[in-house]
Amino acid sequence: MARFTSGTKAEAVVLAPRQAIWDVLTDPALVAELTPLLQRIEADGEHWTWHMTGIDVLGVKVKPTFTERMSYRDLERIDFVHEPPVGVDERAGVEGWYVLTEVPESEGGGTHLATSLDITLDLPLPRLSSPAVTAAMRGVMGQMGERFSRNLLAHLGVSER
Repeated sequence: MARFTSGTKAEAVVLAPRQAIWDVLTDPALVAELTPLLQRIEADGEHWTWHMTGIDVLGVKVKPTFTERMSYRDLERIDFVHEPPVGVDERAGVEGWYVLTEVPESEGGGTHLATSLDITLDLPLPRLSSPAVTAAMRGVMGQMGERFSRNLLAHLGVSER
């Protein structure tokens, strides 16, 4: 078993109030509904357990489940770190953040939304396959991010610039 990590960053100005975006990002059921390849999120206080559908990484099918400790700075920032329950060995984890900044009306209004995600997977592949595995992971993350973004905008009934 080898450990592989891949990351992504994105940012956009979403033409919606910061509160509306915040309300989506802090609602586990809604995040699950809008996120492709995600079956459900179970929330228990500050811990969210994410249950993914099957993902194919270079012919290896995985169905990751991972627990994240969520922390919030109201209407400004959401941080998440992988924190499995004591005694539970999870073969996947995510660490990252969302930052929401209000854009002044004089600059067109809306909310600047920035994200950073690093995903780690333990896979039964040789470590030497790291370049191909991380490229495949980036591809899946890119597709998920693109579809989540479209779903978020459609849910809010807005566009981005």
